Amino acid sequence: MATLQSPGIGSGLDIASLVKQLVAVERQPLEQRLNRRESQINAEISALGTLKSALSNFKTALEKLKSVDVFLARTAKSGDTDVFEASASSKAAPGSYDIEVVQLAQAHQLASAAFADGAASVVGTGTLTITVGATTFSVEIGEDASTLADIRDAINAASGNPGVRATLIHGTDGSRLVLTSHETGAQGAIRVTAEGGDGGLEALVYDPGTTTNLTELKAATNAVIRIAGFEHESSSNEITGAIDGVTLSLKQAAPGTQIRLDVAYDTDAIAQRVKDFVAEYNKLNTQLSSLRSYDPTSQRAGPLLGDALLRSIESQIRRGLTDPIEGLEGEYTALVNLGIKTTSTGALTLDESKLKEALSADLEAVAKIFGGENGVAARLYEGLEARLASDAEIDTRTQALQRNQRSLTREREMLDVRMEAIHERYMKQFTALDSLLMTLQSTSSYLAQQLANLPKPGGGSKD
Repeated sequence: MATLQSPGIGSGLDIASLVKQLVAVERQPLEQRLNRRESQINAEISALGTLKSALSNFKTALEKLKSVDVFLARTAKSGDTDVFEASASSKAAPGSYDIEVVQLAQAHQLASAAFADGAASVVGTGTLTITVGATTFSVEIGEDASTLADIRDAINAASGNPGVRATLIHGTDGSRLVLTSHETGAQGAIRVTAEGGDGGLEALVYDPGTTTNLTELKAATNAVIRIAGFEHESSSNEITGAIDGVTLSLKQAAPGTQIRLDVAYDTDAIAQRVKDFVAEYNKLNTQLSSLRSYDPTSQRAGPLLGDALLRSIESQIRRGLTDPIEGLEGEYTALVNLGIKTTSTGALTLDESKLKEALSADLEAVAKIFGGENGVAARLYEGLEARLASDAEIDTRTQALQRNQRSLTREREMLDVRMEAIHERYMKQFTALDSLLMTLQSTSSYLAQQLANLPKPGGGSKD
């Protein structure tokens, strides 16, 4: 848009500056209104984001307490973790057990005799049939691939191989083919037979009871343990069937030595979850208080002061904390019995000694207070899950505000267009006025000259 940059020729005024100021005066109230709306919308979107984040964090803490099952967690402590480690599920009965690790499960391993020419040694042709447990596969060895290295590669690449690993070990006396089962225990024992060809593959046969040309480096053995004197066998060193709900991870054999295993309720973990619950609730309470705050001195208000949604959420959470829990009787029926109290500011305090006392005295009651069907954590979690859903009010309101943001952007663009039109109109008007003044000045000068040239009265010639 062209503008007049110099003062008016006729008026001597800085028309461009004057027009700019007039446009600014017209723009100011409209722009201030848009700025106020934008500031309010941004503050509300930010407040809703803060609210959603605080509710989500609290929901995460509730998730660890919303079911009775989480209170049934067990610890399993081994008296010697070098011999075995242990873990326990909620199905494990608390108690102590004496365990003797008689032997570990190990995978079957066989080795051939040494071949003096190493990996390039020609062994022979024919068919090797290898059996591991109930699985059998065959390997064809032809004349053009009959070396020790070829046989290793053929075994490893066989399509039916369930996991027998063939490797070569090289020593001063030559190279040996070593076969290792992928499974531990007796069921992983390897059996090798040969047929056809030139007979050279007989050197690799291992068929107990008939021919054993391979040397057994490691026997295919099951793990053996004794619990309270009763023997249990397993093909794996991860034993899950010996004690209900307990997994034993065997590390080394210690025959003749009994090692203590203690299974107990994991009250320390439960106490930590309750502490996390109190801490996250207090963070949420602080955020909610800030969002609805009002400082009479500075007259500053929180972005959600008096907001119906915030009031509804706070009311729902208070009811979740304080409403009676159906079906509970005895000494432990509410949070206050566990040492959890509400302060005048709405925050929670926790008496840890009282909580641990309750966990020791009646774990089932504590579990129901939090994770029962109508327990504190269960009902709060359900309520927050509904509040945080994508079609719930927090999200739908945020989306509406974001649409308002986009609408404001369009209004600003329209304001710019309108102000540009006003600017052009003012420029035309002032330019026309300046031209008129210039014309008037020119006429005035002409008239002045004409008047100056008129004869003065009585100034005629004398004869």
